[in-house]
Amino acid sequence: MGIKLITGGVRSGKSRFAESLCMDAEYVTYVATGVASDEEMKKRIERHRKRRPDHWCLVEEPHRLARAFQQIPHHHLVLVDSLTAWVSNQLMLYKEEAWEEHLKQDTRVWLERLKPYEAILVTDEVGLGGVAMHPVSRAFQDGLGWLNQEVAQVADEVWMVIAGIPWRVKP
Repeated sequence: MGIKLITGGVRSGKSRFAESLCMDAEYVTYVATGVASDEEMKKRIERHRKRRPDHWCLVEEPHRLARAFQQIPHHHLVLVDSLTAWVSNQLMLYKEEAWEEHLKQDTRVWLERLKPYEAILVTDEVGLGGVAMHPVSRAFQDGLGWLNQEVAQVADEVWMVIAGIPWRVKP
């Protein structure tokens, strides 16, 4: 099997690229982690929804990725979009009370459960910007930066999408 990590900036084309990698698969389960918390996010989610083929399965799981993988048959290609939203949801769920430990523990569990699958994981690259001024924003940057490094270490392929152009980073 294998894991592909797709990273890039906001609106860089990473989701579209990840979806294109799934088009030849017979069985795809799309794991959506975003929460429609405002009108802009609702529109963003709807744009993603319209691009997906009707035969793809959908699992909406903003908090418990490990639980999402328990619902998916092993012969399905899994597309998780996005790890960025999942980390943000973790920060909101646990607040700042030991949230990093929860993040690390949850990540270890879902990475283990992901092993039987072919999977494509979408994330945002936070390592190219400056350090955030607000403590919660810095915690988010640190958490997502850590997660991206952890996933990249176990991924078979890592891609970075810049202005709609995918660049292979690993191998």
